[in-house]
Amino acid sequence: MSVTTIANRYARALADVIDERHETNEVVKELIGFERMMDDHSQLRDVFASPVIPTERKRAVLDELIARISPRQTTANFLQLLLSNSRLHDLDHMLRALSNELDSRMNIVSAEITTAREISEKEKAAIQRQLNATTGKEVRLQFQTDPAIIGGMVTRIGSLVYDGSIRNQLAQMKRRLMNQ
Repeated sequence: MSVTTIANRYARALADVIDERHETNEVVKELIGFERMMDDHSQLRDVFASPVIPTERKRAVLDELIARISPRQTTANFLQLLLSNSRLHDLDHMLRALSNELDSRMNIVSAEITTAREISEKEKAAIQRQLNATTGKEVRLQFQTDPAIIGGMVTRIGSLVYDGSIRNQLAQMKRRLMNQ
């Protein structure tokens, strides 16, 4: 089973618990903080991922970290569950899956917009309105520029890509001309 599939299962279960307890923001912040700590101290992730270090030693390290950072009980329980199932080193995957799950529950989708040049706030607002209307969801936008697309816009929502770039239009014209 893939890490993504497993992360999605943990994310759904955790989302159910934190939603029921009205602890969503707090638990997410605490888990992000714990993940940052593991990023800042790569040895921690190595310890939790190592199959040669006994689980009791890993639990002692985790218990010490929990005592120092004093997270909510829900956060501590989730971290201990991940450790018990040898998944604590995959916390980054769990957080991505949790973010996607929470967005889905709030009817939010993420979109990545690529343009050849920076666009104005007015243009960004118009794109936001159009995508909200098209998807029927609240769209969280990320903008980036890529001069290679020449002009137009490329929109990526999940695995769907809408390529309205001039580069793409020129490539399509070339293919049509080559096939004649």
